[in-house]
Amino acid sequence: MMKRTLAILLALMMVLALAACGSKSDPPAEDAPPAGSEPAPEDKTPDVEPDAGADYSDYTIRIYSNSNSTERTTWLINEARDAGFNISIDDNSVISGDTAAIQAANENKDGDILFGLNETRWSQVVGGEYENLKLIDWTPTWSGDVGEYVYPGQAYGLVIQNVLMLYRNDELGTNGTELHFDHWADIVDCGYTWYRQNKVGGTTNANINSAMLYAFVDPASPAGGISVDGWKTLWKYCAEGKSGGDDYKYGFDPLNKGDVQVSTFYSSSLYGKIDAAAESSENPLRGALEPENWALVDIKDGTYYIAEYIGILDKAGRSEEETAAVKAFAEWFGSADVQAAWGEEFDSYPCNTAAASILYPDGVPEIYTLKNFALSQVEGAGMTYAEYVSAHSGDWTNIMTNLGFYWADASGAVSEPDWDNLDWATLTQSAE
Repeated sequence: MMKRTLAILLALMMVLALAACGSKSDPPAEDAPPAGSEPAPEDKTPDVEPDAGADYSDYTIRIYSNSNSTERTTWLINEARDAGFNISIDDNSVISGDTAAIQAANENKDGDILFGLNETRWSQVVGGEYENLKLIDWTPTWSGDVGEYVYPGQAYGLVIQNVLMLYRNDELGTNGTELHFDHWADIVDCGYTWYRQNKVGGTTNANINSAMLYAFVDPASPAGGISVDGWKTLWKYCAEGKSGGDDYKYGFDPLNKGDVQVSTFYSSSLYGKIDAAAESSENPLRGALEPENWALVDIKDGTYYIAEYIGILDKAGRSEEETAAVKAFAEWFGSADVQAAWGEEFDSYPCNTAAASILYPDGVPEIYTLKNFALSQVEGAGMTYAEYVSAHSGDWTNIMTNLGFYWADASGAVSEPDWDNLDWATLTQSAE
């Protein structure tokens, strides 16, 4: 993992000095991630900043999250304790994935904080789709630093992540040939071998599918708002791609080993994985911020971004003093210095532009400067593509499950559907 400890320490000293003078954070740099249209003006008054020296540990703050690897939960528990908070959060041996996290929070009704997830889940929470999950009105002092990643008064961005298409450009890849696509789906005609995921479920898998289907949006289509050509293309991506069975959970390993020439991966942890690539391959990818034998596929559409957010749940029976402790924790966790430390530790990119400046004083890494089509408007739908995905994700999961997409290996392959004679009204329903 690349360490920028010295830069962080120096930048933190600058942040503290500015805070002492009552200075506000600088506006986002011109090379900040292009995430769509400008947000509506924030009409909420930030809550009073908590006392930095206060001890809130008398109350145990219950947290639900899918950003909960053992390393993350251990780090957060320890750092929170040092900051005067007592938190309870399950790691991914107990709760794994966004579906499990949101369901557990809804069923247990004991949560104080919800963080992680993505726009699909957060739009559902904000929209009141979960009976027991209501958000309190809350505005942190750093709300103006997260740009468009905000549900005003309710939830605020923590981490930006996107899906990437990578390729080897050495003798195990394109041998120097550059790859330029108009759409993600062009991979099926690229002439090179590619990795594809081996199951329908999973946040990263869903985001890759959302990127693949972007070029085929059709609000009038009965096939989940996607043209039939889109499903044909996704089927070809699955049928002709290489999954590696259960050996490869994500697309980094097959590319790193030279088993495929083109692959997909998520931005968080990419550079750290490349730094450690030689530990698991005889022909590893080399170079992180300055790639030596790999590159990003140049895709005209851009890529699909998601953001993880934090919100405070309206927990029945919680006292005003306890709610103050929860607000103080959320204020602390989303602050520039803590998000910079979180990003440094886990190779994640913060929504908070002040934190991003601390982490990357020399500029935004290339993987976060790509065009973001998640917030592009869908013609004829009156919503962004992220909102469109949220509205149709259930249909898409049902279609892929019912048709048998993403078998783990060739022995489990099913016959290609008769595309001209499918009952989409049935296919968009749960198999149950």
